[in-house]
Amino acid sequence: MLAFAPAALLFLVFCVSVLRERRKFSNAVVLGLAVLCALGALLYHLVSSESPSVPYVVGALVALGAVALLVLVCFLFLNGVRMLRKEGRSPSNLLSLLAAVAILGVVALLITTAVLRTPVLIGVATAAGGLAVYFSFLFLCFVCYAFLYGRLRVRRKADFVVVLGSGLIGGSTVPPLLASRLKRGQAVHARLAKRGASPVLITSGGQGPDEKLPESHAMADHLVARGFPAELIEREDRSTNTEENLRFSKAIMEKAKPDYRCVVVTNNYHAFRAALTARRIGIRGQVVGSPTAAYFWPNATLREFTAILVDYRRSNAAMCVIIVLGGVAAWYAS
Repeated sequence: MLAFAPAALLFLVFCVSVLRERRKFSNAVVLGLAVLCALGALLYHLVSSESPSVPYVVGALVALGAVALLVLVCFLFLNGVRMLRKEGRSPSNLLSLLAAVAILGVVALLITTAVLRTPVLIGVATAAGGLAVYFSFLFLCFVCYAFLYGRLRVRRKADFVVVLGSGLIGGSTVPPLLASRLKRGQAVHARLAKRGASPVLITSGGQGPDEKLPESHAMADHLVARGFPAELIEREDRSTNTEENLRFSKAIMEKAKPDYRCVVVTNNYHAFRAALTARRIGIRGQVVGSPTAAYFWPNATLREFTAILVDYRRSNAAMCVIIVLGGVAAWYAS
């Protein structure tokens, strides 16, 4: 059982960290390391048992991994094609396709290296494989913890419900993505009101160059048209991105009530990154997500993950340098 001690310790650190502050990406990494250590301990016990079934179990796991990788590539490719058909050929809509191509590229490189075994290929394959493992691990940590974060309970009382904007159709119409956020925001407000609170709902979003009015105004009109009281709506109409949404909404909340508590509403794929941003700028509240169309979720999740990598670019750049140096060392060693 001693082999499971690192996993147990890491899981304990994870639980304490979540209780203290759930809006941290380090929580996701610690949880991922705990699971990794647990799997390593299970594999160690399996191999050390010297059972005659060990080779078959290992072979089955390898085959399962290969099938899972093939299914993932097909899924990403099909999702990428669907995104292009439904959402257009913008760079952000190409992420699913690019991920599929990248996976195939790394697999092809590893197979070629195993066949040819030249020093240059060994070095390049070591670096590429290391980078693939590193980013895959971070992505799995992100997806699993984002899923968990979205299911953690938020405070029972709040003074404000902040709904983040996401752009308008035709410069004035609330799109389905934003309508989903507003519906969830209205539901959160209703739940808080049933508990005796009287929160203000802040619609947050400025006016883009191709929009006829600020997003916050269109969002407020959308809510009022569906029976929400206009006097309970506050409009934040200066922001142009998520960070400004939160900063400007924070200023409104602090002015009205310095010791405020709030609930921020966005789409489920965006909730965890919005929570990270909210923590960074000092928002006192958690983030909840609204449903997103199934075809849109994979590409959007990749986009959110990429944005988080950029947010932590220094530590990621340092790790990439270390991995590449490992590849150079493998080149020289071969």
